[in-house]
Amino acid sequence: MTTEDEARRVAEAARQREWRGPSFARELFLGRLRLGLLHPRPLPDEAATRTGERFLARLREFCASKIDGAQIERDARIPDDVIAGLRELGAFGMKIGEAHGGLGLSHLFYNRALALVGSASPAVGALLSAHQSIGVPQPLKLFGTEEQKNAYLPRCARGAISAFLLTEPDVGSDPARLATSAVPDEDGEAYVLDGVKLWTTNGVVAELLVVMAQVPDRGITAFVVEADSPGITVENRNAFMGLRGIENGVTRFHQVRVPAANRIGEEGEGLRIALTTLNTGRLSLPAMCVGAGKWCLKTGREWAGAREQWGRPIGKHEAIGSRLAFIAATTFALEAILDITSELADEDRPEHRHDIRIEAALAKLYASEMAWRMADDLVQMRGGRGYETADSLAARGERGVPAEQLLRDLRINRIFEGSSEIMRLFIAREAVDAHLKVAGDLVSRDASFTQKRRAAFSATAFYARWLPSLAAGRGQLPLAYGDFHIPGGHPDLAHHLRWAERASRRLARSTFYGMSRWQGRLEAKQAFLGRVVDIGAELFAMTAACVHAERLRRRGESGREAYELADAFCEQARQRVADLFHHLWHNTDGPDHTLSRAVLEGRHAWLESGIIDASTPGPWIADATPGPSKRADVHRSIP
Repeated sequence: MTTEDEARRVAEAARQREWRGPSFARELFLGRLRLGLLHPRPLPDEAATRTGERFLARLREFCASKIDGAQIERDARIPDDVIAGLRELGAFGMKIGEAHGGLGLSHLFYNRALALVGSASPAVGALLSAHQSIGVPQPLKLFGTEEQKNAYLPRCARGAISAFLLTEPDVGSDPARLATSAVPDEDGEAYVLDGVKLWTTNGVVAELLVVMAQVPDRGITAFVVEADSPGITVENRNAFMGLRGIENGVTRFHQVRVPAANRIGEEGEGLRIALTTLNTGRLSLPAMCVGAGKWCLKTGREWAGAREQWGRPIGKHEAIGSRLAFIAATTFALEAILDITSELADEDRPEHRHDIRIEAALAKLYASEMAWRMADDLVQMRGGRGYETADSLAARGERGVPAEQLLRDLRINRIFEGSSEIMRLFIAREAVDAHLKVAGDLVSRDASFTQKRRAAFSATAFYARWLPSLAAGRGQLPLAYGDFHIPGGHPDLAHHLRWAERASRRLARSTFYGMSRWQGRLEAKQAFLGRVVDIGAELFAMTAACVHAERLRRRGESGREAYELADAFCEQARQRVADLFHHLWHNTDGPDHTLSRAVLEGRHAWLESGIIDASTPGPWIADATPGPSKRADVHRSIP
């Protein structure tokens, strides 16, 4: 089996296939805009809302009075008193149930809390998120035994910081190459861990670790590991262009003995546990992107109104006004996506539980890309002051606005927990899953002629029923989506939803044409699949924005203004979708692929002459073997 085939086999084996409810996004990619899955939204639980609002009020006061984001940026560390204060608030137990000493917040209020904290300091937001969204609490909540939950969740709720260790120096998005080993001892009472983990957010200060390791002949397995176990060494605290306060390092395991009772789930289930944890854990990144968008909007509005050029505020010049409109409309849409997806995650009743894998992945992908664009627009709006640091601005008597810091801090979100490229491939694989199941051996590279012929008959029967539904449907009826056509001066959102419904059918047809054209080679057409995903993301965002606006109107919360924001966002999104549809079939993918191969072969190395490479000597990827300068323990104790 080739390396690529092995990677695909490992990834496929880890996919969670059994869900109790439908997925709006999956249906959208199949050409069915099932608005009823999102609208009308049930009201959040009143008790949960009261609990969440009370905690947010306390957290807001703490963030305003105790968190100095500028100090964290200067010192590149979160002060111990901030950690202690967050412990007193119960912030380390936001997602942990009350039965285990936590606050038991819903996903909705947990993510609102992260947006709030992240606006005060993205580094503090990352600390809390890594601890609860992907650290020990979440996988134990989903897969842990009662004994494990009783042993570790109260500790985490009290502030025992946790970290998630999957990535290795030579392993990123290809888990089949995972090298860290967990070898059972002879009596089966423990495992012995050996290996190196890279980019361990919270790993430098963590008390508890979730570690993914290969059990020989059984596969990737998850463990809870005490960070002070003999044989664990933090070899480096990494530094980055942004998030300068995060405690992210390199952790080595040398003959680390872990009790068998600390294994999470069964042997070989580690990757499935990791991916399932990320289904809702990914929502922490859109949460902080929403907070960033709100700050961009506030700062941009105030600056564009105060700064004058050519006799009037710059916000009244179209070049700046268009950027401000983009920030406002996009922030509204991102909050709509976050709230709706969080509420879907909160619906725990079996009859209402939704498959939100694609929704969460779309939220992460879309929010991280759009938040980066909003921050870039804010820097551009502020000109030289956008590029200047907050400390420098304050030193010469101006308001210290950390716009350039936000740009640096947000950049990691397009890489964290699955890069944008990997997220597009993940979503595409889920989006075309129905086609692959139907086509079966028809698109398989290894199927025989007889198998392909049999699969062709099966696929023909399916598409004979499915394709006609993509040419006509309820979305074309003139009275469809009437809830969103409100008299009294509100913009008409119904026509945006009808447009999105037709676009979803067009997207499904385009995916089918791609399948017909490339068959088994479709999965290699990553640029095509990426555009398919980006179209789906825009349609999901349009729908969420309309649903959110109508919900705010029904609550009497700035309904007309919400409709205006949703209308503006949909108009902007429709332009982006039109461009993406055009580039599905009219692009430079072929020439680009040819040129990239030539570049890799060194045929254009002559173009690199005339520069000095400022990189230091060394290998592209560090050797996992400890060197003479390593093995230094750099743990920072936090009381």
